[in-house]
Amino acid sequence: MNAVDFEAFVARLADLSGETILPFFRSALGAQNKAVAGAFDPVTEADRAAEVAMRRQIEAQFPTHGIVGEEFGAARADAPYVWVLDPIDGTKSFISGLPMWGTLIGLKHNGRPCYGMMNQPFTRERFFGDGAASWWTGPAHRGGGQERRRLRTRACADVAEATLMTTSPRLFSEEKRAAYMRVERLAKIPRYGGDCYAYCALAAGHVDLVIEDGLNAYDIVALIPIIEGAGGVVTTWSGGDASNGGSIIAAGDARAHEAAMKLLAG
Repeated sequence: MNAVDFEAFVARLADLSGETILPFFRSALGAQNKAVAGAFDPVTEADRAAEVAMRRQIEAQFPTHGIVGEEFGAARADAPYVWVLDPIDGTKSFISGLPMWGTLIGLKHNGRPCYGMMNQPFTRERFFGDGAASWWTGPAHRGGGQERRRLRTRACADVAEATLMTTSPRLFSEEKRAAYMRVERLAKIPRYGGDCYAYCALAAGHVDLVIEDGLNAYDIVALIPIIEGAGGVVTTWSGGDASNGGSIIAAGDARAHEAAMKLLAG
């Protein structure tokens, strides 16, 4: 499959998941708590329906590919190509009627993320990339229709000049929260919320740092090629591979990444 055909297939997955999810947004939809213990971890009928729809499409088109999804687990996870799906990243925003959520569609080849898309069907925005280049499509400001733009991170050499985002400090362990706060106290603008949208804002050059803890693979795999394709850096706090989740730091500028890593390490 060539690059154009592959982009078209991921776009079809985004169309399909968006058509499934949107009727539930800002509705009387209820959410169940799937956490066994600890913080509230909601899942909705929209999450499940969208993942089922995407899985069926992938299995019909690529029956030998693996699939790892937030709601229905793993199938053929040791295959050379593995799709990593999060139907609604930012479910708490979703059930609160806020548009800071998106569908994450990632693809790994031999264990490495090679393509990713974040689709936000309510705002009609898509962020996608292959690690070498990244793009945004969304409503054109003038004349109607859709616009397509290349994504590029912005220069930021100093944490003191950075816009920093995290979903919530409450999601850090006590020890990790203390490390995170060393960065936040120095940052120019700290902002909370966003989930996957924060990483895409970083790729688009609006945010400089995103620091989080406790991520799963399906929270980050799709975002890695978008960030790297825009010129950014995304690793674990120790500088390792981010694709398995855990404690994650993303930066638009390698200098800010290095400075923030030192602060996190104490």
